[in-house]
Amino acid sequence: MKADQVDYARALGEAKKREILAMIVGLRYADTPAFLNVTQIIASYTFDATGTATLNSLPNPGGPNVLATGTLSYSNHPTFTFTPTTGQDYARAYIHPLAPALIFPLASTGIPIDLLMRITVQSIGGLRNATMLGGPTGDGMPEFFELLHILRRLQLAGEMAVQYMHGNSVEQVTLLMGSGQSPKSAAEEKDLARARALLKVAEQSTGYELVYGQSATVPGGQIPVETRSILAILTDLGAEISVPPDDIQAGTTKSTLALIGGETRPVIIVHSGRKPPSDVYAEIGHRASHYWIEDDDFDSKYALTVVQSLMALAEVGDRSHAPIVTVPVN
Repeated sequence: MKADQVDYARALGEAKKREILAMIVGLRYADTPAFLNVTQIIASYTFDATGTATLNSLPNPGGPNVLATGTLSYSNHPTFTFTPTTGQDYARAYIHPLAPALIFPLASTGIPIDLLMRITVQSIGGLRNATMLGGPTGDGMPEFFELLHILRRLQLAGEMAVQYMHGNSVEQVTLLMGSGQSPKSAAEEKDLARARALLKVAEQSTGYELVYGQSATVPGGQIPVETRSILAILTDLGAEISVPPDDIQAGTTKSTLALIGGETRPVIIVHSGRKPPSDVYAEIGHRASHYWIEDDDFDSKYALTVVQSLMALAEVGDRSHAPIVTVPVN
C-alpha cells in the first residue's frame, strides 16, 4: 500500500488530464470521441536474491580466503484493463444533460459560481451562453456573462447560496439571493436588483427553484435552466482554444468563439505549437501540432479540475467501470 496507492492515484489523475485535453482538442476538429475507463490494475512484482560464500582454509601466503557471490533482480510488470463506454452507459454519462441538482450544489463547496455556470449552463432565465454549434447566435448573450459576474460578486459577499433538498423521489435546488446579513451595501443592493431583473423573478422573494427547461415552460417562482451534457461541455471548451490559423483557413476546424459580455479569456487556455515547453501541466499531440496547458496558469488548471470532477459525477451510476486495483503481496 505504501509503495503503490499514492503513485497509482497520481498516475490515473495524470492520465485523466491528458484524456480530457485530447478530447477537447479532438472535438475542435470534429473527431469522434471515445471514452476509455480503467477497470482493473494488476501489479505484478518479482524480487529474487541469491548469494553464496566459499571459505578457503588451506595454507597460503595470504592466509584464509573468502569468496562471496550473489545476484539480485527486481521486475514490475503492471497490467491495465481498459473498458470503452458504450450504449446506455455512454448516453447516460456523456450525452444526457447534467441535472441542475448535480451541478449547482457544487457552488456550496467553494467552486466559483461564474466558472461553474460558464462550463455547465447553456441558458438560464432565457439568457444564452456561447456555443460552438449555435450558428449566428453562437457567441451567446452579453447579459448571460453579466449575470455570471454579478452572481460571483454576490457569492463572495455571502448574498448568494444554493440550497439542496433531497426527498424520496424529488431533488430540489434553490438559488438564494439576498439572504445574507443586513444591512447590505449599496453595491450589493444594486447587484441583487440587477440579478433579479436579468432572471425575470420577483423582488419580494429570496429563494428561486432551479428547474430544467426553457423560459416559457416553467411557472413563476422558478428559474429555468438548460444544462449541458459532458460531450457539449468538452465541445464548447474546445471552441474557445487557439488552433493554428492554417487549420481554420483549410476548413478542418471552425473559427474560435468570440468573447463577449466583458469576458477576457477562455475557460481553459490551451496553447499550440510545434514543440511544447518542458514544464507544462498537461500536453498532447494532435496532427502536426502539440497542445498544452501552462503549469503557471492556475485558472486553467482549476477549470480542468472542475471538468474532471463533473465527469466523475456523471459516471457515478456506472458501477461496472469502477477501477479495481489488485496488488499481490506475497
